[in-house]
Amino acid sequence: MVASSTKADAERFQRDGIVFPIRVMDEATARENRAKLETLAAAEGGKLSSSTNQKPHLLLPWLNDLIRKPEIVDPVADILGPNVLCWASGFFWKPAGDPGFISWHQDSTYWGLSHADIVTAWVAFSPSTPESGNMRVVPGTHTTEQIAHKDTFDSKNMLSRGQEIAVDVDEDDAIDVTLRPGEMSIHHVRLFHGSQPNRASEPRIGYAIRFIPTYISQTLGIRDSATLVRGVDEHNHFDPEPRPEADFHPDAVAFHATMLERQKQILYAGAAQTKDFAKPATAM
Repeated sequence: MVASSTKADAERFQRDGIVFPIRVMDEATARENRAKLETLAAAEGGKLSSSTNQKPHLLLPWLNDLIRKPEIVDPVADILGPNVLCWASGFFWKPAGDPGFISWHQDSTYWGLSHADIVTAWVAFSPSTPESGNMRVVPGTHTTEQIAHKDTFDSKNMLSRGQEIAVDVDEDDAIDVTLRPGEMSIHHVRLFHGSQPNRASEPRIGYAIRFIPTYISQTLGIRDSATLVRGVDEHNHFDPEPRPEADFHPDAVAFHATMLERQKQILYAGAAQTKDFAKPATAM
């Protein structure tokens, strides 16, 4: 299968800060991946643990394969260039009827990365619709500089610090990013975006993969890690991430735990409080 990325898509990204939908797998494969994820969540007590959900590609070979999938990486490389790292990944999972939401924010706020040449590929594992709380974006806002955010630590907010843009966002300018299972969107790190609770009868599940060009570095003085998914890394700003040999292989779990501590220092640098990453039952 070839992703439906075109020159027009790249031009649209430059104009709007987002492009969608891009088909990266058929719906049957998306359902298979969703079933794997739901089996894992069941093993962890009915919900994916916050620990597992930080860079799960370091723990699960099938996700490590997914972040390298040409149908995903090709459109990303059209935007970022030939040398690409996967810096992070994680699921945004809203159960049916769940009050969880994501406030208006820019991804770049607390990542500590040196440049704004960063994109997120958001891969739908289930239908992402207005009823299920799809992502909403304000096209064109990626051209703004970094906007001040305030931390809320709202228990219903799915972001690490409950961060939200400290200025009013005109929702009349927003559009819905509607996706079918197996489709993805690609958005810029500074694009204003958020989402409402899931009012549908089934979960809304998306896998967010954060991609950066290899010349980007971590500015917080913490040795970060990333996975090379395309080209060569001539800069070596990040520790290379090994592919797990099996699900929750002991070597993978040990590496993941070390990187998790570093990621926590990055995400909560300067915060008034932090959230602990709950340990996965599957790795105990």
